[in-house]
Amino acid sequence: MKTILYPLIALFVITYSCKKHPSGEDEQVSEQTAVQRPNIIFIYADDLGYGDVSAYGATEIHTPNMDKLANGGVLFTNGYASSATCTPSRYALLTGTYPWRNKDAKILPGTAPLLIDTAQTTIPKMLKTKGYHTGIVGKWHLGLGSGNVDWNARIAPGPNEVGFDYSYIMAATQDRVPTVYIKNGKVDHLDPNDPIAVDYQNNFEGQPTGKDNPELLKMKWHHGHNNSIVNGIPRIGFMKGGASAKWVDEDMADTFLKEAQDYIKRQKDHPFFLYYAMQQPHVPRTPHERFVGTSGMGPRGDVIIEADWCIGELLKTLEEEQLLENTLIVFSSDNGPVLNDGYYDDAVEKLGNHTPAGVLRGGKYSLFEAGTRVPFAVYWKGTIEPKTSDALVCQVDLMTSLATLVNSDLEGPDSKDLLKAFLGKSDTGREALVIEATSRTALRMGNWVMIPPYQGPAKIAEVNIEIGNAKTFQLYNLNDDLSQRVNLADRHPEKLADMLKTFETIRGKGYSNTKMLELK
Repeated sequence: MKTILYPLIALFVITYSCKKHPSGEDEQVSEQTAVQRPNIIFIYADDLGYGDVSAYGATEIHTPNMDKLANGGVLFTNGYASSATCTPSRYALLTGTYPWRNKDAKILPGTAPLLIDTAQTTIPKMLKTKGYHTGIVGKWHLGLGSGNVDWNARIAPGPNEVGFDYSYIMAATQDRVPTVYIKNGKVDHLDPNDPIAVDYQNNFEGQPTGKDNPELLKMKWHHGHNNSIVNGIPRIGFMKGGASAKWVDEDMADTFLKEAQDYIKRQKDHPFFLYYAMQQPHVPRTPHERFVGTSGMGPRGDVIIEADWCIGELLKTLEEEQLLENTLIVFSSDNGPVLNDGYYDDAVEKLGNHTPAGVLRGGKYSLFEAGTRVPFAVYWKGTIEPKTSDALVCQVDLMTSLATLVNSDLEGPDSKDLLKAFLGKSDTGREALVIEATSRTALRMGNWVMIPPYQGPAKIAEVNIEIGNAKTFQLYNLNDDLSQRVNLADRHPEKLADMLKTFETIRGKGYSNTKMLELK
């Protein structure tokens, strides 16, 4: 076993005495040792951009609670999601594995089978070996079951089979059916006399749709999102039944917040890991009436204000339970921002001077920086000293880094031990990082980014985002050109060749075998 000692965690017991399973993994440590481990919380926003947080330079929107985490801990200027879309980033976050290594790690429909192999090592599994209770509240979007889910019985495998002791989730995203909450594998509040049926290909007889029944809508669809209508909002996919279990969109933030708070209160007497996967500001953007109009930017701005409030309420709970000084909090987003992502909701019309990506180019779906460079902060009151760090870090690195923190030998295949950087004790991060966007990949190394040539449009018209496709190699020096406006590939052939060699060593030479993005 490793014996790790950092001055900032010297108040914890670092030396362990553990029995070994025949498999070689540690049994759960004794309760006496376990209570001296810090609690760990991931607060994971959905589609929140680098420029959407005031600590990162936003001037048209104020996010005091996100700022508290960023300004009170380590604010990373080079913090990355693994992918420019949701499912792949979440897969990498929990497994410590690059998403492009799994051909199925793409934006999943609501009926997709579980993406994470139940034999795979995950963060919650690793932490359980060290005495942690583990919970997830919020968005899952990593598939459920084996591909033919009966939504009226226990749904497995799912979060509980990959390491979570407690789960309260939505299956995919709020714009996809089924529009119900799932608690430990069972649809919450389901009436057995009103069973749920879901189909992503064919509608059910007599069920209205956004395409055919616009008179029933309170939110108009722009592209895709024209199937079953729930709460006046058209969704992706078809669903019938389950009336008593359907969520109310405007109450979703409150529902997930209360679940997270209740989880903390239940587990406060021993170490816990909570993955709080928020749904904001993903579409459909449906702020509670308390937040309608608070941003002046329409629903997208309002749900960012709502999300910030939720974070503040979660921090209050930690303070009230006297847990804040023994809780490490990681705050980030699954990918970069998007304005119109399928609904007419004034996100474009009421944007004003706000720049969701900041000075970065691109956004969600993009290989340019705004696709994967996201708000990323690590906060631990009384232990981490506030600072801004330029270290290159990625969410995929959290698994191995946290394993070091809790003295575990388990680690992720692509996950680096950057614990010192995450705790603000070092400015050294990764040397290289492969980023992904809808099956296309690129390399960040040092201050440089190399994007290989890819077929397809340079911009997705529906969402008005440049996604990084070009017929030739692109090379950018981010130190001088953070907005990626000057392609230096022709001027620095040696640097390009060096980066391509590193990229192919990590990624392999089959990187050009990609799939076209299909917006639903």
